[in-house]
Amino acid sequence: MTMNPSQAAPRARRISWVVLLAATAAMVSSEAGAGTAPGGVSGSAHRFEQQTISWHACKTSPDDETGAQLQAVGARCGEVTVPLDHRDPGGRTISIAVARRPAVDPAHKLGTLIVNTGGPGPSRDGVTAIAKGLPGLSPHGAPHLAARYDLVGIDPRFFGKSTPLECGWPTNLALRFRQFAAPDRSSFDASVANAKDLAARCKPLADRLPFGSTRDIARDMDIVRAALGQARISYLGWSYGTYLGAVYLQLFPDRVGRIVLDSALDPDIYGPGATRALGPADAAALKDWAGWVAERSSRFGLGDTADAVLAGVDRIYAAARRHPLQVGSYQVDETMIAGLLLTVEDTDAAYADFSAKVRNLRDAANGRKVTPAPALAQLLALYANTDVLPELNVSATTATQCADRAASRNPKTYWRDIRDHLATEPLYGPLFRNITPCAFWPTKPIEAPTTVGNDHPALIVSASGDPVAPYPGQRAMHAALRGSRMVTLAGAFRHGVYLADGNGCVDTAVQNYLLAGRLPSSDLTCARS
Repeated sequence: MTMNPSQAAPRARRISWVVLLAATAAMVSSEAGAGTAPGGVSGSAHRFEQQTISWHACKTSPDDETGAQLQAVGARCGEVTVPLDHRDPGGRTISIAVARRPAVDPAHKLGTLIVNTGGPGPSRDGVTAIAKGLPGLSPHGAPHLAARYDLVGIDPRFFGKSTPLECGWPTNLALRFRQFAAPDRSSFDASVANAKDLAARCKPLADRLPFGSTRDIARDMDIVRAALGQARISYLGWSYGTYLGAVYLQLFPDRVGRIVLDSALDPDIYGPGATRALGPADAAALKDWAGWVAERSSRFGLGDTADAVLAGVDRIYAAARRHPLQVGSYQVDETMIAGLLLTVEDTDAAYADFSAKVRNLRDAANGRKVTPAPALAQLLALYANTDVLPELNVSATTATQCADRAASRNPKTYWRDIRDHLATEPLYGPLFRNITPCAFWPTKPIEAPTTVGNDHPALIVSASGDPVAPYPGQRAMHAALRGSRMVTLAGAFRHGVYLADGNGCVDTAVQNYLLAGRLPSSDLTCARS
């Protein structure tokens, strides 16, 4: 999905950021054939399932914040060895980092719950999210789950401490690809050059790039399951974690107990073109914010109706198209406006911060001297940062998307797509439909993407106005998982619902399922509390 690095709601990693197109080489069927195990891998891979995890302290250095948080909740950490290429278990191996915290009430333990916090990105902190809470995702955790499940978090391959993959992308170039739009031909040509340059920087890692797919991450997760000594696991995933969970369920259906997918991605499109459908959802979220700020016009002064507020946004964009806006020491041009106007949650605090950002841009558009608000200053500083920041995970995320589905290699297809949607998506279309490094990637996917479709019970949790995982895509996940029930938080324009929103109706439905195995009798709509 398209990434907004300054906003963390459920590690929405708007890459995100989530983020999604299939010519493939050396196809591996999703059905197991002669001599293969579930998940379409060689039966000889079972030797990896016999390994024993050597548990140790999670904090590995004085500045290891994730490790310190894991230790504070009683977790221990370890590593699991997996094949780099699951088709060749006798070949090279890589290391996968795992965190585990035992159930507080072992006498009533229900099993093991693997938690993935989205991204893709490091997810060992899923243990902390449930045991104690994480800001922006689960403020207070889920003590009832922590009591009755062993909690497990895994850094997926190439992320965090799991054999990290970093192509050395300077932050300003990496975020130009993720956050900058291409509203005209010159800016599109610049996007093409940037995407080509970023892809070339990954060429030295071409021997690893084909093996970063979600299918490979799911196979790693199954080896972790076996190494933990569990016949089956339950699963809770947000955002990208929903796609990972659905792929795991499809590959290993007999090894899954209860599964909850929050803010589900469309299982048919995750990959290089994942963001193409986000324009209408983000426009709707922007309109929701406009209504909120209009009701507070005396405080923010951005307009007393939603239409007036949105007209002000149009004027900001028009001004930036005439000449760059001076915001403090930074210049903001037309390619940057859409990326600066992304939301991931609709709380009063988030909307107030967003409003401060828009006021800064409005004042700059009117020629006033502007000192940027903290959130805007942080983002603009990242846009100008030439350092490599591995913690942003941009090249690793791109590697996963490029390995999951093939992308068009013809830049003209992206330019046509932008032009064809300018009338209906004037602000966000040139951002979400822009070209990506996958168009020039050094390798191609080595197997077909997983077709998700089964009758396994599951619970899907959604917000009706999710700007990162549009509701039609969440409905597509629901349709693919025919045994699922869907809980929708009506009128919510946020990404991440369970625990993050604090809605009692949603949280009760999730905990009834994970703790007692009770799915709602039918799909459920929860009112905003």
